Amino acid sequence: MAQAERSKFVESNASYQSTMSSSESAPLLENGGHTGHRNLTFTRRVINFMKGESEPSWEESFKFFIFGTWLNILLVFVPLSFISHNMDWDVGLVFLFSFMAIVPLSKLLGEATDQLSVKLGETMSGLLNASFGNAVEIIIGVAALLTGQLRIVQTSMIGSILSNILLVLGCSFLAGGLYHREGLFNGTGAQASASLITLLCITFVVPAAYASTTDPGKETYCSNPDECPTAGLLFISRGTAILLLGAYCAYIWFQLKSHPDLFVAPSSQNSDVAVALSETDETEPRMGTAAAGVALLLVTVVIAFCAEHLVTSIEETAARYSITKAFIGVILLPIVGNAAEHVTSVWMAMKNKYELTITICVGSSIQIACLVVPLLVIIGWIVNQPLTLYFHNFETIVLFVSVFLVNLLLMDGKANYLEGLMLLTLYLVIALAFWVV
Repeated sequence: MAQAERSKFVESNASYQSTMSSSESAPLLENGGHTGHRNLTFTRRVINFMKGESEPSWEESFKFFIFGTWLNILLVFVPLSFISHNMDWDVGLVFLFSFMAIVPLSKLLGEATDQLSVKLGETMSGLLNASFGNAVEIIIGVAALLTGQLRIVQTSMIGSILSNILLVLGCSFLAGGLYHREGLFNGTGAQASASLITLLCITFVVPAAYASTTDPGKETYCSNPDECPTAGLLFISRGTAILLLGAYCAYIWFQLKSHPDLFVAPSSQNSDVAVALSETDETEPRMGTAAAGVALLLVTVVIAFCAEHLVTSIEETAARYSITKAFIGVILLPIVGNAAEHVTSVWMAMKNKYELTITICVGSSIQIACLVVPLLVIIGWIVNQPLTLYFHNFETIVLFVSVFLVNLLLMDGKANYLEGLMLLTLYLVIALAFWVV
């Protein structure tokens, strides 16, 4: 009996020691010293995001991205731009190849932005499109700014605004008017946008008036006032740039949150058209979120290099082929940056969806004037480049009369081919003028 109790005590003691040993070897906290559940969950999330579960695969995404449009045939000019620049080919070829390379790249940039915004919701989508909608103009502007070509920066920004409200909108009204007798859009929302452009135009008049009519503004310290503006002109330009950025933020809030009803098709339109419009606004997901983000990054980097090649060849190209730098900045460079918008806006007008056409043309002009131009002024401030909002008197007058005409045509909320012809006529007259400036 005593032997049995001793044996039971030994077994119990052994069991206790085994339990204590197991307990001592176990971590005090969950996941302590081991690859635990929490780290595994984070890893799984990353893997799921990269795989894009319930989304198009990476192969499908990039197949659509590269072969989704015939315009991508022009991507052949991307390697030609790099080769011509690095092998010191004729400067005209460098300019041409870089110019043609940016056209399909700007379209791909817009496509990647649209695909990336599919799952981000309305607010983030609006912010993303505002940030990358004019990325090509920003890249070209920064490249020119860093090389000290301030006039190219200014003329290209003026040209982008004129290109959107005259060339793109004119082509859209003309093409849509040939397919439909009359197009309708929400005149109240269009007038709100046009009024903001008018305000921006007036803010550009103020620095020109200061530099032309006041004694401090007329002071010059070098042969080229654009390269050494007065302290007062710099103060006005930089302060105005900050205020314009605030106005742009207010406009985005006005359009997306507080008054979105002003930017939808009028109720007088056919219900079928309204349904088609709402369907068009929703981008079909053809790329995974991760794939779209990677594509956006890659395209932005390639555009930056092509823009640098383009900008560095402008000076010599203008001198060798007798093309004025004003014509290059106002007419040629905006065509590159707005290539994707040209096609989309005209296509929407031909499908009788003028609300989207107005949003693309007028909204893009507001982005240029309220976001891109002030941003470049502030970047110039940071890198010690004296970029100002003082545009030459001729450019200021041209911008003012163009905005005045657009305001008149948008006032009634209707569009036809004759209005498109008016806008195109004015744009061609301006192009002729800048050819000889």
